[in-house]
Amino acid sequence: MRRAEEGLKLAIEKSPSLILMDIQLPGMDGITALKDLKAGPETKTIPVIAITASAMTYNRVTMMAEGFDGFQSKPISVKDFLEEVRTVLEF
Repeated sequence: MRRAEEGLKLAIEKSPSLILMDIQLPGMDGITALKDLKAGPETKTIPVIAITASAMTYNRVTMMAEGFDGFQSKPISVKDFLEEVRTVLEF
């Protein structure tokens, strides 16, 4: 995905089961994109996991307070990532 706006359009068209949202996006940032998703009737129930390389700036508490359903910092640990996905999707 190149820009958040493209991702928002795709989310409306495809209605995915889960969205992985990078926080540092060109154009609209990931937090703003999340707010747009949660405001849309077609996308408000799609769970969104925040992904960021800026773990010092953004942490789990901050991202959950913004409305994300989960959080992963880069580099991603496969084990932690899969556990997060299971938790968010309630497998």
